[in-house]
Amino acid sequence: MDYEQKSKTTEREPEGVIAGRNAVTEALRSGRAIDSLYIARGDRSGSLGAIAAQAKKLGIPVKDADPVKLDHLCVGAVHQGVVAVAAAKDYASIDDIFALAAQRKEPPFLIIADGLEDPHNLGAVLRVAECTGAHGVIIPKRRSVGLTWAVGKSSAGAVEYIPVARVSNLAAAVDELKKRGVWIYAADLDGETWCNVDYTGPAAVVIGSEGFGVSRLLREKSDFIISLPMMGKINSLNASVACGVICYEIARQRNHIRAK
Repeated sequence: MDYEQKSKTTEREPEGVIAGRNAVTEALRSGRAIDSLYIARGDRSGSLGAIAAQAKKLGIPVKDADPVKLDHLCVGAVHQGVVAVAAAKDYASIDDIFALAAQRKEPPFLIIADGLEDPHNLGAVLRVAECTGAHGVIIPKRRSVGLTWAVGKSSAGAVEYIPVARVSNLAAAVDELKKRGVWIYAADLDGETWCNVDYTGPAAVVIGSEGFGVSRLLREKSDFIISLPMMGKINSLNASVACGVICYEIARQRNHIRAK
């Protein structure tokens, strides 16, 4: 391939996508924030194996993908069996979230996104978090969308202001939050009415995935189950909409806004 062809191919790659063995290797070496790495299914030999090993060492999820998936990710650019999706922003830690709460002299207020897979949903949750004064969002490394460029765009800029921690195990993260004095509120069916609960202390709201809701383990670990009334014929709201309703109730209580 000559330079002109290579330049045209690279221009077709969508924003935040890094394709090709050398490009991905250098991105990992430079410390660039990588959301996830996709490698051709069944091919972990040679340089691809080394790339996968380095990504795992850095805590980056490595996923097998067929050629069609790889072609789709980089819109036909030459990928040589490996594609990295860069994060729109560096991930934070749970300590960073607590530090922000301490800086504001407020009780911690977090949102736990339990397996959201739609980037528009996670982006909307980040927007809700920023607008309602939350100190951070926690997401899992597996079975969840990360801070992709699509999420950043859907957040309408909120990704720049709200810390997002990505953890290997949500249940362990919940245990850590509880040890640090945070009350866990899971939004699910058959719970207490959302506005009859006191959220003025340290609080973390668990928002379930689009298809399955809050996982059984996180529901069991929660201190409160809260529900929104469903007056129509369907029994659930979009995850980000439910998050918005609950978080604005938290903001109302914390800012001492009277409901007339």
